Amino acid sequence: MKIISWNTNGLRATVKQGYFEPLFKKYSPDVVCLQETKAHPDQLTKETKEVSGYYSFFSHSQERKGYSGVAIYTKEKPREVFYGMGIKSLDTEGRLLGIKLKKFTIITGYFPNGGQGPHRLKYKLEFYDAFLKFILKLRKSGENVIFCGDVNTAHTPIDLTHPKANEENTGFLPIERAWIDKVIKNNFIDIFRKLYPNKKEMYTYWDQKTRSRDRNVGWRLDYFFVDSKVVSKVKDTGMLTDYYGSDHCPIFLEIN
Repeated sequence: MKIISWNTNGLRATVKQGYFEPLFKKYSPDVVCLQETKAHPDQLTKETKEVSGYYSFFSHSQERKGYSGVAIYTKEKPREVFYGMGIKSLDTEGRLLGIKLKKFTIITGYFPNGGQGPHRLKYKLEFYDAFLKFILKLRKSGENVIFCGDVNTAHTPIDLTHPKANEENTGFLPIERAWIDKVIKNNFIDIFRKLYPNKKEMYTYWDQKTRSRDRNVGWRLDYFFVDSKVVSKVKDTGMLTDYYGSDHCPIFLEIN
């Protein structure tokens, strides 16, 4: 099974620029998880909503148009689909969508950015804590959880170009990074670092305004976390850094 995760930074723009359809044709993924789609399903073309050979599911922000949003395309018909965590105060921005397949539960998440003031950092940390409880509950019910998406935090200094300069900036704050520590302590494995513990200059996000992708000045903000019970089934993971169309690149996971 091949899973691709991608923050598109606007699905309608991705489609218009010609980067949506080739993702399916070039890589033949079994599951595609998208984040920051910035669209209500009614705003998408039929071809975008109904990709041949895939079931598709969408969640959007109920508060603001053209904001947040996630989607999943899957070849296998899910036995269950869930939207959000069942917490009204944290589900209105359309940040979480999950499918229960035969052997895995796959979740796509567009985790909050902690910028724009203390209230958004507070919201981000509340979302983080609720999400960890949510996936622990899924595990307890017998699900093999894989979650992916834009976590909006670089975990360790190796995961961004300028760690020292960003120690007091959201996305690399100690309190944000500590949550990823907690996730890993609860046996959800950052599979890229598990397979490539010392690989440097591997990023998934680059600032567009400064054309930082040209110089590979970036951050690793996008992840696959795999329940430790199924880590042995993982074949490979990595970044599709030569695929454009967003300020993030797609990432992939191959699992038996």
